[in-house]
Amino acid sequence: MASVKYWLWLTSLPGLSPQGVRAVLAHFGTPEGAYFADSGAYALAEGLTAPARRALENKDLTRAEAILGRCEELGLRILTLQDADYPERLRQLYLPPAVLYVKGRLLPFDEEAAIAMVGTRECTPYGEKMAGNIAMELARKGAVVVSGIAQGIDTASIRGAIKGGGTVVSVLAGGIDLRYPHSSYYLYDDVAACGALISEYPPGTPHRGVHFPVRNRIISGLSLGVVVVESPLRGGSMLTAEHALEQDRDVFAVPGPADAPNSRGTNALIRQGAAKLVTRGEHILEEYRYRFGHRLIQAPPMSAETAAQRLEPGEPMPPAPSRPRQADSQKKVDKAGEVPYIDWKEDTAVLTDDQRDLLLALEGGSLLADELIERTQIPARRVLSAMTMLQIAGYVTELPGRRFQAQVRVKME
Repeated sequence: MASVKYWLWLTSLPGLSPQGVRAVLAHFGTPEGAYFADSGAYALAEGLTAPARRALENKDLTRAEAILGRCEELGLRILTLQDADYPERLRQLYLPPAVLYVKGRLLPFDEEAAIAMVGTRECTPYGEKMAGNIAMELARKGAVVVSGIAQGIDTASIRGAIKGGGTVVSVLAGGIDLRYPHSSYYLYDDVAACGALISEYPPGTPHRGVHFPVRNRIISGLSLGVVVVESPLRGGSMLTAEHALEQDRDVFAVPGPADAPNSRGTNALIRQGAAKLVTRGEHILEEYRYRFGHRLIQAPPMSAETAAQRLEPGEPMPPAPSRPRQADSQKKVDKAGEVPYIDWKEDTAVLTDDQRDLLLALEGGSLLADELIERTQIPARRVLSAMTMLQIAGYVTELPGRRFQAQVRVKME
């Protein structure tokens, strides 16, 4: 447990970002090595900012010991990057979580046909039905369903997987001990019993808005592919699809009515060629049977009536607390006729870093993809996936000759 304590010290230091944690591990190898180093050694570590070096001067282990004690009380397992059980799928990410907190079973994700399912919180009955049916079929045939735990598509997917008798995993944007949202209160116990609750945040951490986009990279990272069931053009589900494209994961989307706001995102993913159209779980699993045939089974088909009966809602959940109304992420400039802008400081969840840098590069005029790669120094694959998502969101349009032009500006100050 001694080494775990230093992992908790490192990852809970105020003022040390995930990039700082990565720089520390790259230079010192282990958190313990960093803990016993002096300020002179910190100055030699490449990639450490002055605030990060100052943060490392704090050798107080009180918070780390408190987290460790709380995890023991809650029965949580702590998984670090150095552990053999840490999923290789996550280890390969650009910024893998240095520490994971797990309640339930620790699954061998690298051997599992894990499929992520995401979608809007404000789903329609159509989206709820499709999510439940697809998740139930995936679970019945041996796949692991990965999602969040919010109301809407997340909840429908989790319930469908549980009703299918399968394994389900929920990745959280806060401490496992803080059950959020209230509407999912009892679902926490069901998920822990049927699979696992996972978070990179220690117990007691509130589920803050800025955590959700960061959390989404884990949902896609643990999975072979991401299914977007129902989503508007902008939102967390589309960011998860963006993460999946950057991580070289497959993306699937459930089509919806052409005039339905909640299907604009999924329909756009399909139209842009970023996602494969699916309406059943088998449409997804057929992509993986040759690699994960030992995990997947040929379950007999279920009638529509039986599926509907299984997905009948059970006991009503406690009412969810009212949520504060979120401001529109797209602002208008004062002068009429100018393009709208996105305030980066207020709306960091709207864009990824790559999308922001590409929009900034386009402020000088239209550019080819090769010119964007040269100006931003972002790898070609990430540029193409980010541009796809920017087009879907309506932030960028493609001109004749494969040139791209921004439809919004990014306000940085």
